[in-house]
Amino acid sequence: MDAERKHLQAEADLNALAIERTWNFAGELSNVTQARQRAAVFLHALALVKPPASPEAYDDVLLVVTELASHAFTYAPGPFSLRLCAVADTIEVALTDTSPATPEPRPSDLAGRGGIGWHLINAIAEQTITLPEDVGKTVHAFLPWR
Repeated sequence: MDAERKHLQAEADLNALAIERTWNFAGELSNVTQARQRAAVFLHALALVKPPASPEAYDDVLLVVTELASHAFTYAPGPFSLRLCAVADTIEVALTDTSPATPEPRPSDLAGRGGIGWHLINAIAEQTITLPEDVGKTVHAFLPWR
């Protein structure tokens, strides 16, 4: 168990209140996959010390990370950052990108042109908040880990 905790501490900033990790990406297509992979490592390490109460929690967080990173790549040219923070029974997913545009739901296109991501995020997350930054915005999604 000590080795697992050391691994978690290497993967996340650990303190008495929260487990948190931030990654910065250049804004390339491969970064969408990398963001998902890094989130998976974070969640696996978190589950060793605080398992999710439902098996869906892990996949829900990965889906939100993938959707936000994909949206950043497609609509906000340039770098983006991803922050995951576990506090109590909640995971906060925060993605900062270069576009000031607030995400808006749009009609779904079943021909493969999108329109589903923001609907999925809002269906899964307990709350979403978009805050403006000096350059771009940060989208915060809060998901249950209980």
